[in-house]
Amino acid sequence: MIRDPELRRRLAPLARTVETVTPEAELLARLSAGRPLRVKLGLDPTSPTLHVGNGIVLWNLRKLQDLGHQAVLILGDYTASVGDPSGRDRTRPVLSPEAIERNLETWLDQIGRIVDLPRAEVRRNSEWFSRMTFLEVLDLANRMTVQQMMERDSFQERWRAQAPISVREFLYCLMQGWDSVVVRADVELGGTDQTFNLLVGRRLMEQQGLPGQVTLVSPLLEGTDGAEKMSKSLGNAIGLLDEPRQQFGLAMRISDALLPKYLALATDLDDARIAALLEGPPMEAKLAMAEALVSRYHGPERGRAEREEFLRVFRHRDLPTELAEVPVDPPGADGRWWIVDLIKRAGFATSTSEARRLIEGGAVWLGDVAVGDWQARVALGGPEVLKVGKRRFARLVPPGQSSA
Repeated sequence: MIRDPELRRRLAPLARTVETVTPEAELLARLSAGRPLRVKLGLDPTSPTLHVGNGIVLWNLRKLQDLGHQAVLILGDYTASVGDPSGRDRTRPVLSPEAIERNLETWLDQIGRIVDLPRAEVRRNSEWFSRMTFLEVLDLANRMTVQQMMERDSFQERWRAQAPISVREFLYCLMQGWDSVVVRADVELGGTDQTFNLLVGRRLMEQQGLPGQVTLVSPLLEGTDGAEKMSKSLGNAIGLLDEPRQQFGLAMRISDALLPKYLALATDLDDARIAALLEGPPMEAKLAMAEALVSRYHGPERGRAEREEFLRVFRHRDLPTELAEVPVDPPGADGRWWIVDLIKRAGFATSTSEARRLIEGGAVWLGDVAVGDWQARVALGGPEVLKVGKRRFARLVPPGQSSA
């Protein structure tokens, strides 16, 4: 939370998405000087797609652009190669240069959905790190002591747990900080998990005789599992490239406890509207949140349409307007199909055991009839709707028949 009321006023478009500013007085002084600030955001291409958790800092960069400041976007093609050598964090593998380039192929298109790229300065940190000699790397490593590195909470925890800490991980902090020296950042954006690295950047700039950057830190957004931070690798993310219907459905899975955070961080609803929603029924707040999230990335018309579709299907138990058709193989000698085969054919289960769990859990319907026996063999007199759970539908079409 921004404590200084004047600073909060100046940063009003993004104030609620900021947890800490270090130091506030310095940022206020720089804003008061009236010159555009160089606002740095570094992103490492560790996966092919971005998600709405990444969107928090991207939207903050865009809002600062709209306030007249210079966006400096660092694509960390070298820092992405550091990964997590200890193996402690499975979301940060060590990536090959080829994998990093594949991930970068669509990044600018995704980022450009939020940031005004023609007005941004876009850099790769390979520009400077690929030219460094080993002596220059040693000089960079000499800028911080092991004791200073151990101030980082995650390093302290692993030291106490006698878990390995790679020297390569120490270098990551210095690499991210050196980016700030190279681009002469006034401000750096990041999440709370990056606080230590952002402050390293401030330290290195001061060592170089430059004004140290101000750090503007935002909260992390938990994923749809409600436990871990949002990550494509953990399968709990809502992707920027996801279709509107998928985004809406994933947003509706959010727990009631996370609603205030999602409303504040993942939507453009104003504070008064959010406060009113949180005073009312949780379902109404969740519907408004999901609509606003989809609207942010696909436009208000799609947001409204997905809300109406969701209510039509899941509250009123109608079928979706778009229903995938699945041709099925010929029946067995008895003229029937094993229900497990139909579920797998529709793509709703990858194994017999998974399909059996769905059936025994009461999640499977064929037409208007619940299927409770995983060994059941069923007849299809014509195209029939298979429903699994609340959100998965398919129209099964027997051989030689049409859904029309």
